[in-house]
Amino acid sequence: MKTAVVTGSTSGIGLAIATAFAGTGANVVINGLGGAAEVEEITHRLSGLGGGKVVYHPADMTRPAEIADLIATAAAEFGSVDILVNNAGIQHVEKIEDFPVEKWDQIIAINLSSSFHTIRAAIPAMKAKGWGRIINVASAHGLVASPFKSAYVAAKHGIMGLTKAVALEVADQGITVNAICPGYVLTPLVEKQIPDTARARGITEAQVKSDVMLKFQPTKEFVSVEEVAETAIFLAGDAARSITGTHISIDGGWTAQ
Repeated sequence: MKTAVVTGSTSGIGLAIATAFAGTGANVVINGLGGAAEVEEITHRLSGLGGGKVVYHPADMTRPAEIADLIATAAAEFGSVDILVNNAGIQHVEKIEDFPVEKWDQIIAINLSSSFHTIRAAIPAMKAKGWGRIINVASAHGLVASPFKSAYVAAKHGIMGLTKAVALEVADQGITVNAICPGYVLTPLVEKQIPDTARARGITEAQVKSDVMLKFQPTKEFVSVEEVAETAIFLAGDAARSITGTHISIDGGWTAQ
């Protein structure tokens, strides 16, 4: 039985990925924001999906010591961390000259540095076992840019570089490292940035959806969280053993332009 750790997994893409892995019968360690009742409900619901056990760890993704404890706790509970999904992320939309310094630091910490800390902690046991899957949820913004998202774009580009570098280090150890690059997915994270983007661009929220977000996706549809989750399941499987150091785009054709 495999064990998967999924950061930022109490909502949105992360929750869908955790749900999918629980459905395969894996043990799953979830992590993220939420009140005790909400976390308990998610843990209980996911526990009923397969034969594995689901536990919650409250690690703050800006705190390296707590991130290290997340991986250590997962290993102590289940014996190993076989699959690591780095999904935790936040967003802030603002002109570069008005971008709050503390927001830059927070986004780089959560969207980029936390993945370094989880990977650093998980790799030794994966090497010892001779098997591992590291999946970094990047973004179309790891490949192309949009205005007013300097920190997010910088962090996601960084994730792409981290993915490639680590993949090369561990390529002969039975460990793969890949990124998933979704386009716009209608998650709580995306919904929160709609009013901010409307304000920054001086347009309506409806125009943000049609003229800013879906403008870039030729399908004119938002990506579903389930599509991202199923891609993670594929990358964690044996059929993807030769896929490493690269990315899979799920963006409705955005980055083909």
